Amino acid sequence: MTRISADVVVLDIEGTTSAAGFILGDLYDYARPRLDEVLGRDDDTVRGARADAIAETGLDADATDAEIAEALRGLMASDVKSTPLKTLQGIIWAEGFAAGEIHSQFFDDVPPRLRAWQAAGIRLAVYSSGSIASQVPWFRHAPQGDLTVLVEDFFDTVSAGPKKEAASYDRIASALGVAPDRALFLTDHPDEVAAARAAGWQVVALDRAGEPWAGSDFGADAVASFDEIEIAR
Repeated sequence: MTRISADVVVLDIEGTTSAAGFILGDLYDYARPRLDEVLGRDDDTVRGARADAIAETGLDADATDAEIAEALRGLMASDVKSTPLKTLQGIIWAEGFAAGEIHSQFFDDVPPRLRAWQAAGIRLAVYSSGSIASQVPWFRHAPQGDLTVLVEDFFDTVSAGPKKEAASYDRIASALGVAPDRALFLTDHPDEVAAARAAGWQVVALDRAGEPWAGSDFGADAVASFDEIEIAR
């Protein structure tokens, strides 16, 4: 059992609260054929993501929606953490969740521990490379019930910055009004562990069997389940 004293717990999603294979499988499969249609919408958010995608992929400025969509599908195949891609995926997934066409997935140990921590006065937030537009419906449409009622705030790479940079964790701590040494980050990625620790945060790594970073040298306490983490204020 890993015992921590903290005021705020910030959660990664992929590989931490939820299986990476579900996200890279079901959700990616849902988004791939819908990228062309979303890119053609007359919407400020989409236009911004479209321009950023062109710049990021090196396409010509007059690239067609089909060409941009194909380039983004290439990034998806390599699981590149692209901000414009995540923005467009977030739009697609939010609509899919609302329509009941897709559903989220959480490890069985996660919802009960989140409810227990929140009931004990521990504040909860989320920090994922996926856009906030996709994070919120992911927690709202959990099979175990609406988990957004437990979460105080959501952060992504647009609002906080890259997950492998210490400055991003400084921004989150400031936004939450918490001292870094009273914040706990739960993640499955060794580079994110290092970045959060460099910002003065406490970190516990999730070393879940079958997940992409299982068995890594995390440089921090590692557990296989939220049930192995005891948090007190």
